[in-house]
Amino acid sequence: MVKGYIFDLDGTVYLGDRMIEGAAEAIETLRARGDRVVFLSNKPIATRQSYVDKLNKMGIKTTLSDVLNSSQIVARYLLKRIHPGEKVFVIGEEPIREELGQHGIAITENSEGVRYVVLSWDRSFTYDKLNRLYQAAIRGSVIIASNPDATCPLDGGQLPDTGAFIAALEVATGKPIDLVVGKPSLIAAEEAIAHLGLSCENIFMVGDRLETDIRMANEAGMKSVLVLTGVSTKEMAEKAPFRPHYIVPSIKDVVNL
Repeated sequence: MVKGYIFDLDGTVYLGDRMIEGAAEAIETLRARGDRVVFLSNKPIATRQSYVDKLNKMGIKTTLSDVLNSSQIVARYLLKRIHPGEKVFVIGEEPIREELGQHGIAITENSEGVRYVVLSWDRSFTYDKLNRLYQAAIRGSVIIASNPDATCPLDGGQLPDTGAFIAALEVATGKPIDLVVGKPSLIAAEEAIAHLGLSCENIFMVGDRLETDIRMANEAGMKSVLVLTGVSTKEMAEKAPFRPHYIVPSIKDVVNL
């Protein structure tokens, strides 16, 4: 029976620019036996093409159709909802702006009167941006976050991610933002499931974060696999409300599930 594998990238396939040992061989083995693979990343500060280039450089054969990320999922979500000529306000870096543009979504730098605001990882985040975000939110704009990750794992440490900005806005407004479209949302799950063309019970979600990868898999009815090469640990998994079906040391062990 054909199985599907959804792989997170940062902390699962690689850490920064270092591929995790055995990743290329594991993915090649899965493909060779006829299983289907898709990469799903919450990271919005890189383009899908940059992921393709990076994975190929690491020896993992990848095409653009093999990669989904939160920026693309935001764009697809908005495309179904915005009116002709409508513009969105974006807190985020060039890759997510580029993805929105490729889907024909216009961006405005004026947050007044916009119906939708996209909130994403922005390493040039300032008080002014926070204030414009806040003012839009209290005026009734729908706030859509690309991903909820508090941090992004790197080789040797972590960096604050979109979740830090979400927290700042929620403290200021006193209420949750309207929507997150990246993992662990069912919006992201449905995109990946549709891409693989398989039923949920035949799909493994492999990732390093309990609150995104594992939660999404469990809530969507997939098999969840936690790798211990990124953020979450075995001890965290034992106490978490979102417990993985499998815990393995790294991606290279996935072939034995």
